[in-house]
Amino acid sequence: MLDTQFEQGTRFLKTWQAWRTDPQRSRLLHYVALTQSLPTGPELSSAVGNDPALIPLAQALAGQWLGLLPGFHRFLLNQGQVVLTLCVGDTLALLRQQQFEADTVALSLDHADAASLWTLKALARCCRRGTHLTVRAPQVRALSDIARHLSQCGFEIRLPEAATASPAPATLEASFSPRWTLKNSRQNAIETALPLGNCAVIGAGLAGTSVAAALARRGWQVTVLDQAEAPAAGASGLPVGLVVPHVSADDCALSQLSRCGVHLMLQQARSLLVAGQDWSPTGVLERDVADSHISQKDIWHSQGAWLKPAQLVRAWLSQPGVSFMGNAEVRQLRARNGTWELLDAQEQVLCRAERVVLANACGATTLLQRLQQDEPLRARDLARLPAMHGIRGLLSWALHDDTSAAVFPPHPVNGSGSLVPRIPIDGGTAWFMGSSYQPANQTERPDQDNHRSNWQHLQPLLPELAQQLQQRFESGELRSWKNTRCVTADRLPVVGPLEASDAPGLWICAGLGSRGLSFSVLCAELLAARWGAEPWPVAARLAKALNALRS
Repeated sequence: MLDTQFEQGTRFLKTWQAWRTDPQRSRLLHYVALTQSLPTGPELSSAVGNDPALIPLAQALAGQWLGLLPGFHRFLLNQGQVVLTLCVGDTLALLRQQQFEADTVALSLDHADAASLWTLKALARCCRRGTHLTVRAPQVRALSDIARHLSQCGFEIRLPEAATASPAPATLEASFSPRWTLKNSRQNAIETALPLGNCAVIGAGLAGTSVAAALARRGWQVTVLDQAEAPAAGASGLPVGLVVPHVSADDCALSQLSRCGVHLMLQQARSLLVAGQDWSPTGVLERDVADSHISQKDIWHSQGAWLKPAQLVRAWLSQPGVSFMGNAEVRQLRARNGTWELLDAQEQVLCRAERVVLANACGATTLLQRLQQDEPLRARDLARLPAMHGIRGLLSWALHDDTSAAVFPPHPVNGSGSLVPRIPIDGGTAWFMGSSYQPANQTERPDQDNHRSNWQHLQPLLPELAQQLQQRFESGELRSWKNTRCVTADRLPVVGPLEASDAPGLWICAGLGSRGLSFSVLCAELLAARWGAEPWPVAARLAKALNALRS
């Protein structure tokens, strides 16, 4: 459903409730709403009055109504079966960024003029033949001009029977049935949904398991394979990470995408993890460090949080429709009779699936190189995939010591590296500082050198604490966790099909780098939305920046 005027959300909440009570309801309800100004959380709750059916729905939505700015915002409600995509900004601009075809449209227009005609043309682009349209106008007499514009855009109109002089608000009904042949001008969008079936995801880290959970919610049967015995054995085994958006002076694509991704990640944390143990919305101080001096441009992220990635990976793997296969190193991909075979080192079949998603970080590169040797015709497509490479990182950590004179901040501090204090672990509470960066193609530095590097990053971040902890960093007593991240040249993930086809079978979701907690849910939602020809979680121009074959 597409709603051009969200107002205080009442129409959405009533639609949600109608879907809940419908015994023949669809598996998913997608509701895309546009608005130029956002209601407050209390306004959402008060708009439903004393309606006992709508009050809990309004409260559930208001609980996620945090830190919203202009742009696209995705809300996963009702265990992810109700998906609200709220788009804030100019109506025409927002319509032009959509990549789906609505079944029904609720249109609100005050009058018909040249500007509204362009809006209706953009609206028609979001319709398919048979899309039902309800138009609401302040007065009946305004509907005739609106109807004329709609007719020009391919809609068949049914005018109301009320007198045209009536000053009351009025509606008309229409359906999209143009006399001309429709052409799809959407880029990187699948015209029709891929039929539900089975899928294999290679890699059981944040990228792979988030994709698995997103697809399973839509009805796919997903097998997640990993070369390790247990999930989250790679970079996603990080003991603790920060959920915090990237901030830039020009609000670049990375900043906008990470903001959307953080909002989605916090929704997943609230619904799947134990607060205070697996994660905590403590807030995060973003410290602007310039020339080793603390700047006055520090930013407080009130919705920032720390989170244990491995706990989230396990939660996603436990979702219905997802199964895990460990000790399963995929060494070769083979397409055969419309099905993909995933082979091990002895060329034995580990798994067969109709679709495959590579989410095994830099390991995807090796698999694709082998596939290109076996199928040279794929070289042209795969050449457009950005190069990915590994970056080693070491995290320094220790238990909090009651006898220590070191004074830690009450919340995480991010900037030149990040310090995350007071994290509950087996044996007490711990603090973590990191992490070092080193290209994986270089000779690995000794751990003590990486500890020293982390301390050097702590100095401009928290000078007094760095001084208090200097001896511990230099003594070699600190514990460490290390692994290798996978990054792309432009530091943006790669998400999308790896072949030019109307029904591509080979996809990738990789290159999340150090921002797996910011990007994993967003990338999974984008990939799953593309499979289902659903509304996308971000504007098309931003999704294009993530497209796998973008070079």
